[in-house]
Amino acid sequence: MDVARLKQSWSLVAEHGDQVPLYFYSTLFLAHPETRQMFPTNMAGQRDRLVTALGHIVSNVDQVDRLVGFLQDLGADHRKFAVRAEHYPAVGEALLATLRHFLAEQWTDELAQDWAAAYGLVAQVMTEGAAAAEAVNPPWWVAEIVGHERRGFDVAVLTLRPQYLLPFAPGQSVGVSHPSVRSWRYYSPANAPRADGTLELHVRSAPGGVVSSRLVYGSAVGDQLHLSAPVGDRLTLRSAGPEDLLLLAAGTGWAPVKALVEQVAAEGSRRAVDLYLGARSRGEFYDDEAVDKLASSYPWLTVTRVVGADLNRPGEFTHAVDRALVDGDWRSRHVYVCGSDDMVSHAVAALNRAGYHAGQLHFEGLGKHWYGPAWRTAVQQAALDNNPGGNR
Repeated sequence: MDVARLKQSWSLVAEHGDQVPLYFYSTLFLAHPETRQMFPTNMAGQRDRLVTALGHIVSNVDQVDRLVGFLQDLGADHRKFAVRAEHYPAVGEALLATLRHFLAEQWTDELAQDWAAAYGLVAQVMTEGAAAAEAVNPPWWVAEIVGHERRGFDVAVLTLRPQYLLPFAPGQSVGVSHPSVRSWRYYSPANAPRADGTLELHVRSAPGGVVSSRLVYGSAVGDQLHLSAPVGDRLTLRSAGPEDLLLLAAGTGWAPVKALVEQVAAEGSRRAVDLYLGARSRGEFYDDEAVDKLASSYPWLTVTRVVGADLNRPGEFTHAVDRALVDGDWRSRHVYVCGSDDMVSHAVAALNRAGYHAGQLHFEGLGKHWYGPAWRTAVQQAALDNNPGGNR
């Protein structure tokens, strides 16, 4: 299998942009109409996510050994889309047809064999992961909304009670779907695991976001949601470790940070924890009561709020990381960054320039990919390996 040839051919196909997913989905749905139920009713949000993911995973098949765990988890998680073993050949068939179409005369029998073998290996690992998960976890959990609080125009805090215990680690993300919407969105619970099994979600309605809008504006106490198994480990905390922490959060990025603070409290490890919480304006600090309660309860926790916009300096914006770097040297600490893509990108770039090394920085990968945090964690690592100063 010529991996270099796989990567080169994928880069050529990717140059065709939006035409690639259009051709892929047309081919898949025409040849296998039963697969249409696995995708959102409105395909506008799907864009090129699946095709991009497939292309990158398969063309990086030389790293399959280090991605085995991720691919097994991915296969297990795909059960929530009603994906079964017989669907994998259909997707592979559509992928190869798409490659053949856009590569035209550059498509050869040797290249076809390489792509078929690479996709077959990935599909096999995912299928095995799905089969193994059947005996352990359901495809999804049913959860009841037991609390729904609006915190401003576009933010809501939801408390969910799963029908069965959903195990997770603070910093992980859980897929959430409303039964009336065939789409999933990933949210990090804003709490460490509780004795009663409930989860707290902080949801901001995103423009055009079918799931987030439904959760903020169209859900109420008593409604049921579907939850998928937790994914991702980039934001998780090594239990009872000795490292002091610097936490940088903005917007609903506060949710996983809140869970980390609760975990430190539960461990009783007495790490020093400094939290810088940013917002565009003071009115956007939507969870002040909880922040203040944590700060007053734990002497090892120091909280600094950073208001980004200053009416006296129009056009300038102060991020949480900007204030933190002015306040002190945190290079002996592990740093967790949670917020929008722009916020995380700015923070990581500033920390890199200030001499912080990759091993102490913890954040989810950037970009709106088709799968979620686990995809960003595992697959984009390849890009980071080739560009250590870049963003995940």
